[in-house]
Amino acid sequence: MFVITLRFTDKIKAPQFMDGHNAWIKRGFDDGVFLLVGSLQPNAGGVILAHDASPEEIEARVQDDPFVAGGVVSAEILAIAPSRADERLAFLKA
Repeated sequence: MFVITLRFTDKIKAPQFMDGHNAWIKRGFDDGVFLLVGSLQPNAGGVILAHDASPEEIEARVQDDPFVAGGVVSAEILAIAPSRADERLAFLKA
């Protein structure tokens, strides 16, 4: 499982990459890799919860984000090995 943070480095350029970034997010959900996407508050960027992919696949996917490629955000990928979860999230331990 992965937590990906996308922190703004150049918000001024964000509008020109927004459509591509939203399409990239949609692909992540359509592919079954993204579980949750949300905003870092206050307006600091975004966070993605991802699973079911190798670290190399996650890195490649993050590099394909137009926000990352366009220098709008800096990305950090945190790999997590879940060991305990509420039963509603038990699938994350697999």
